[in-house]
Amino acid sequence: MTEAERLPWDEQLARDDESYREQLAYLLERSPFYRLKLAGFEPDGLAEIAELPLTEKDELRATVTPENRFGAHLCVSRDEIIRIYSTSGTTGTPSYIPLTASDYENWVIGSARSYGASGLSAGQRLVSTYNAGPYVAGAALAAFDRIGVSHIPVGTGNTERLLKAIELLEPEAIVLTPSYAAYLVEREPGLAESSVERVLVAGEPGGGEPGFRAKLEEGWGARVTEAMGIGDIGPSLWGECEEQDRMHLGARGYVHAELIDPDTGEARPLEDGTSGELVLTHLRHRAAPLLRFRTRDQVEVRTSPCPCGRTGPRVRCIGRTDDMLIVRGVNVFPSAVREVVAEFVPAVTGRVLVKPASPGARQDPPLPVSVELGEAVTPTDGLSKSIAARLRETLVFQARVDLVQWGTLARSEYKSMLVER
Repeated sequence: MTEAERLPWDEQLARDDESYREQLAYLLERSPFYRLKLAGFEPDGLAEIAELPLTEKDELRATVTPENRFGAHLCVSRDEIIRIYSTSGTTGTPSYIPLTASDYENWVIGSARSYGASGLSAGQRLVSTYNAGPYVAGAALAAFDRIGVSHIPVGTGNTERLLKAIELLEPEAIVLTPSYAAYLVEREPGLAESSVERVLVAGEPGGGEPGFRAKLEEGWGARVTEAMGIGDIGPSLWGECEEQDRMHLGARGYVHAELIDPDTGEARPLEDGTSGELVLTHLRHRAAPLLRFRTRDQVEVRTSPCPCGRTGPRVRCIGRTDDMLIVRGVNVFPSAVREVVAEFVPAVTGRVLVKPASPGARQDPPLPVSVELGEAVTPTDGLSKSIAARLRETLVFQARVDLVQWGTLARSEYKSMLVER
């Protein structure tokens, strides 16, 4: 653990306030996008950040031109950019993310802290299953070099190669998505006897769900911790320590976190037990800094002291606000549905598929939810009613639970689909 991660949080905020003021001045000087967006506002310090407008992904996309493929928030010249990552575009055109040398270094530092929090240390062997390619995961993989591990890249979709690497090279750790970790447990019952001691999951919500985590830990015979990044802001910004009580902000000093009400955009306090949509602001970024960027990640916050010694708020992602459904005024996250259904393992596998009956977020009850039975389990009316009752008790909405045979719902070597639109 670094000294920066142990810094008292009030001291961290004081340092962040200074960085934020410098970042604002930089934006107003160099960013055409933010000069226009902040016209009429009088930006001050972090204490007043909620008075400024939020930044939406679609706003940035709308400023892309043939002359400027990054968007009007670009702040540097062509020769200052040393790396260009991309995210998948909803219209078939990727969104490009430029980095200067200092941006890239800050990304690697933050990611190394996040993965290091899990207990990963120099000299250990780690298998990674991410196809970095053009995506920001490439910077996360560079963090493994910074930590000093012996890195064994396998990539996505190479299950046979992955299993052979575990058998022959005996790594202590593996990094993969929660869905892929679950797929491997189901396929290879003997993984608990392998050399793997640490399973680091990221890329989608789920790794912190107690029932799902317990299933992974039993199947792997290893400790499971999760990490989380947001492509436009940075990879592996957050990482869970061995206490497994939500993720620490590894990118502290480089990124400032807020919470908002996802419906109104109003700020919520970053206090123990609070939940809301995560909003992030760059503090020391140069190529294309973002101010109050809406991540669409719904998180729960813990601020009580962590025994590991790291300070500051911790979060667990409970779902994407753009996956959220509204049933009679109740917000329903598919990942939360999965978490409740996992309580019924082994009668069910824990796999679910929410099937909205109409377009859009608002749905009339009962909301159809397919739940996959455990292997060789016979469906009963009592089981479906018990699951529906538990969903109503826990998440306060009415579901129609349809039990489907084992093997019906798709397995994934990357990320799981929880909603069928």
